[in-house]
Amino acid sequence: MKSFTYVITDPVGIHARPAGNLVKEVKKYGSDVKILGNGKSADAKKLMAVMTLGIKQGQEVEVQVTGGDEDATCAALEAFMKANL
Repeated sequence: MKSFTYVITDPVGIHARPAGNLVKEVKKYGSDVKILGNGKSADAKKLMAVMTLGIKQGQEVEVQVTGGDEDATCAALEAFMKANL
């Protein structure tokens, strides 16, 4: 398992549009991805699960990646989050 933490910089946090974009990005990879924040955990391939985390600007999330392509997935998702969230 690989993981990284990221502090959300988007002014409105992980709301509908960025959550949808994140889910689309995660679905490109075969690894299982979980997002942890606000004391909750969500499957990053499920839009409603990601949105129910209620992550706001300034909050830290942990992204956990498990699977055969976890190195590439982890690096790609970290870059995606820095560019979009």
